[in-house]
Amino acid sequence: MAEGARARRKDPNPATGKGSTVSIDVQPRKTNPVALDPIIHVRVRLGIVSALAVEKHLTFNELKERLDTSDGNLSVHARKLEEAGYVEIKKSFEGRIPRTDYRLTKTGREALQRYLDHMEALIERVRDE
Repeated sequence: MAEGARARRKDPNPATGKGSTVSIDVQPRKTNPVALDPIIHVRVRLGIVSALAVEKHLTFNELKERLDTSDGNLSVHARKLEEAGYVEIKKSFEGRIPRTDYRLTKTGREALQRYLDHMEALIERVRDE
């Protein structure tokens, strides 16, 4: 099908069971074998991973301050990174005060490197055109 072509398909009507013809625009899909990592490609998560890439570990309050985000927002995104195996979270107490430390795992460092490589390639390609 030519670029920008239109396709027609039968679209069944659930009320009558009969089909009606619907025209839709068909755009060619260019697939990229190395897609952006959806776990990292979120502003707060990218910020967490980036901050931990340059520090051995950071506390909850240090990350919250650096990223200028709320407690809940940081918690939700950090948990998503932990579930993916990108960040290790260690909870402890200093006296009676809870302390949460974050550390980038080897898997997280490798994922960040892939993400950065992809972004660098994208930047190069855009600049060349």
